[in-house]
Amino acid sequence: MLKPYLNRDIIEAGCDEAGRGCLAGDVYAAAVILPEGFENELLNDSKKLTEAKRYILREIIEREAVSWAVGIVTAEEIDKINILRASILAMHRAIDKLKTRPQHLLIDGNKFTPYPNIPHTTVVKGDATYMSIAAASILAKTYRDDYMLELAKEYPQYDWEGNKGYPTAKHRAAIREYGITPYHRKSYNLLGEEPKQLTFDFGE
Repeated sequence: MLKPYLNRDIIEAGCDEAGRGCLAGDVYAAAVILPEGFENELLNDSKKLTEAKRYILREIIEREAVSWAVGIVTAEEIDKINILRASILAMHRAIDKLKTRPQHLLIDGNKFTPYPNIPHTTVVKGDATYMSIAAASILAKTYRDDYMLELAKEYPQYDWEGNKGYPTAKHRAAIREYGITPYHRKSYNLLGEEPKQLTFDFGE
């Protein structure tokens, strides 16, 4: 059973991101404030749900949440600042857009840059622990999937409708054959090749 809150009687927002490990596309994050007493037996970490259940839950979360928002950091920004900073920035952008200001933030993972004037708690596997983080994981995942499906229409050869930008064999084979797109993260090891070992010949 997911926990409804960490701190009772204050406004908590759960935050999570989607797309950190992808070779292409933006990273998405969501922030969600659920109402007191919220219950839904389907709600779980987005990775443990079918695609159909994620979209059913997205409608419920958007309808019943006190406030929710999605933040985005582009592939170009990821290349400039690195994916960890980009993931945290995406969460900050989501929090920026909340219509209700939270008094505390529950962050999935173990790293976060403090958001101005709001205390936070990082929670490893938070999306499988707290309802609000699980809800944020569902919004981040489904909105990013929608975005990758749109990009797949523009670049069908990379199978983004199937892999959503993650490093599958088919995705990497397409990079080898067709090169990269403006949506690929150039700072990533796109072909998955091992770094070459330096060899030295000291003679006899």
